[in-house]
Amino acid sequence: MIALIPSWAHHYDEFWDAIKRRNLWLIKLRYGAVAVLGFFLLSSEFILGVKFSEGQFSALLAINVSILIYNVILQIARRRLKLVPGRFNPLHFSLLQMCLDLIALELLVYYTGSIETPLYMLFVFHMIIGSLILPGWVIYSVAAFVVISFTSIVSLEYMHIIPHQFVHGFLTAPVYDNFKFVVSFTVIFVFVMFISVMIANKIANQLYLMEQKLVESIDKLHAAEKEKQRYIIGIVHEIKTPLSAIHSYLDLLLGKFLGPLNSDVEEKLVRARKRSDEALKLVSSVLNISKLRLVSEITFEDIDIKKIIGKALKEHATDLESKCVHINIKDNRINKTALRGDEFLMEIAFSNLVGNAVKYVGDRGIIEISLEEAEKTLKINISDNGIGIPSNDIEKIFRDFYRASNIKQAGHTGTGLGLSIVKFILEKHGGSVTVNSPSHLGTKDNPGAVFNITLPLSS
Repeated sequence: MIALIPSWAHHYDEFWDAIKRRNLWLIKLRYGAVAVLGFFLLSSEFILGVKFSEGQFSALLAINVSILIYNVILQIARRRLKLVPGRFNPLHFSLLQMCLDLIALELLVYYTGSIETPLYMLFVFHMIIGSLILPGWVIYSVAAFVVISFTSIVSLEYMHIIPHQFVHGFLTAPVYDNFKFVVSFTVIFVFVMFISVMIANKIANQLYLMEQKLVESIDKLHAAEKEKQRYIIGIVHEIKTPLSAIHSYLDLLLGKFLGPLNSDVEEKLVRARKRSDEALKLVSSVLNISKLRLVSEITFEDIDIKKIIGKALKEHATDLESKCVHINIKDNRINKTALRGDEFLMEIAFSNLVGNAVKYVGDRGIIEISLEEAEKTLKINISDNGIGIPSNDIEKIFRDFYRASNIKQAGHTGTGLGLSIVKFILEKHGGSVTVNSPSHLGTKDNPGAVFNITLPLSS
């Protein structure tokens, strides 16, 4: 198999997408060409006064039908192509299309007068398109083939070895046997063909080089990000060890294993214990998000989203009961199509979302979770009538370490990483999350918030 793909593009999805789009564009363009040629064959005598012989008309009609047939076959075959660099792939498909088109065009040019037809300009058009898709050596080889075959036809007609297909009504007299015209036309045709290929190919090469540098830069950024996350994990682990030791000593003191404590000292130790607990939670959150960002692949399996939500509610059952929070689950799904994803990561995401709702809703508050299927996506809304989110904080709420202003004022503790982790996990699954405040459950004093989650369903 001819190697047509630059090594840097083997795993570059945008490169393959561009090639596939161009292949589809050529197929669509070919349908238009078939329609135009058919119209020209049927109406040329009435509109332009051009008359084809019976042999010419039959040949041109057969060529047009052949183009239509192979275009339909190409359209069907295109859908079954696989992106495998060592096998027949979209770039080979592009070359195949070009070869078929050029053979058809050679025949069209011959049966419409060869050197006398304006259709020769379509050769230049094909060379420019090919230069933007195929490697330089391939398109130069194709251009050489076209030039040799075209000049051979012109020469054979000039020497009366093959019959000339004169189109009556287009020119007043044939010029295929005019030596000066044939030589000047051929020289200019060859010059235009190769100059067009050279210019278009240079532009294409510059674009490919820019794409290659972009891919390399993206790879370097990914590598740098991984190194940064590994460095953070190392540093945070070092910080976690003394914090854990302090936490343990405070537990010993508060447990009065080292003797009784007076009330003032005990109060200060309780506060210190609470702060150390917050610090450990922050360290654990930083470790979790750094580890998540090092994950290059996730395991996809069929998961029951309702089961995951139920597990998250069970995890926060103690807080739900102590606050007497009312939970309302609305499952509006009809088909209940399976969701594809990593069950462990989805549990982390929904535990954070449910935990936030429980944390910021007041006593006897309401939390509503709705599920709905729409256009191959699953939409989940988690609403509450809690303290809500100020409008100027909504755009920043998913940033690392960001905490809404009203949360700080209310004295709620937290790391500001929960929603950042949620957003990361959902985007890894091809989904998204947005937030609105107030929610439909909110009141004037408790506006509440609603988190809108969208996830793709498995086919």
